[in-house]
Amino acid sequence: MKLLLTSAGISNDGILHALEALLGQPLAQSRAVYIPTAMHAVPGGVEYAWEMHSSVLPAAWGNFGLLELTALPSLPRTHWMPSLSAADAVLVGGGNTPFLSYWVRRSGLVDVLPGILDSAVYVGVSAGTLLAGARFHIDPDRLEREGVYDDDLYEDAAPLGFGSSETLGLVDFAIMPHLDSPDFDDMTLNRIEQNTTGPAYVLDDQSAVMVNDRQVTVISEGNWHYLPERS
Repeated sequence: MKLLLTSAGISNDGILHALEALLGQPLAQSRAVYIPTAMHAVPGGVEYAWEMHSSVLPAAWGNFGLLELTALPSLPRTHWMPSLSAADAVLVGGGNTPFLSYWVRRSGLVDVLPGILDSAVYVGVSAGTLLAGARFHIDPDRLEREGVYDDDLYEDAAPLGFGSSETLGLVDFAIMPHLDSPDFDDMTLNRIEQNTTGPAYVLDDQSAVMVNDRQVTVISEGNWHYLPERS
């Protein structure tokens, strides 16, 4: 399995080169399917959607399509499965992680994704990266009190009835994006360490984790940390 788990998308040349190495060809010769679903559950997500969309360089790909998970339950699989099957990369964008987790399952994507990733590269951005990992943080008190799935590290509260804490579990560690990002004032190393038991990779917005089969490599032009498992 080939994965590129980024904090903020293809944010520098090192991450771009890593992606093309996983693809085995330039972006201009590759087909991508982009999943923007997580952004819909972010306040002001309509305004932020293009910024997130731009983080995966849509104009650079030979073929670039959008797959909206919330639409899939109302559509025949024959409408969207051929494009997904033909993709060289599946790009899963950022936004609200518990909402994305819910719709990956409700849409049926979770059932077909393992077969797709036999040949395609999984590229995560922010929530898409958190989803790929072993776990992400949910406020247990709010879940018990209100039934709301709230990743309170990132202020990601899913709409009531549309949240989940399940990940894809594509790797056996967590990935914590946006270290010291100006968009996430509280995402300091100290706060992350207090809220994860490890193992976890903590990435700033110029960093990514590349997984090529079982080989894990950090690609960074910024700052990152590895947190071992804590007893």
